[in-house]
Amino acid sequence: MDERAEAVEAWEALYRAQVAVLRELRAEFPAELSFTEYDVLFNLSRQADRALRIRDLNRHLLLTQPSVSRLLDRLAARGLVTKSADPSDARGTIVTLTEEGAAAFRRVAVRHGEAIARRMSVLGPDELRALRVLTRKLRAGAAPH
Repeated sequence: MDERAEAVEAWEALYRAQVAVLRELRAEFPAELSFTEYDVLFNLSRQADRALRIRDLNRHLLLTQPSVSRLLDRLAARGLVTKSADPSDARGTIVTLTEEGAAAFRRVAVRHGEAIARRMSVLGPDELRALRVLTRKLRAGAAPH
């Protein structure tokens, strides 16, 4: 098999595995938050001050800007995040995870983490480490050697 065919076959395997795993995880996902709501809270929880400008948050999400804005409005209405003007740039908006949002995130994260661990248990420790290395390399765009 030539390199191009090998790359296409590897991509297809990775994509199909991702779809299968995501379908299973979504089926088990706690009803308290949607998968995309959880993703927003997850990304905010990773920040030292639990806040990001919307444009920076967008870089971490797989949603369009209008979809993110509507999602953030729904999360703000539920008290899970706050939105405020960026003091250094009035055109920007900062989204901050509230205490209530952090608590909801933690509740869902525990159950979601258990589901992930169960699903990933088909891989051993060395395989999990290799998967992490390979996926980080793909995300970074490193050329294969």
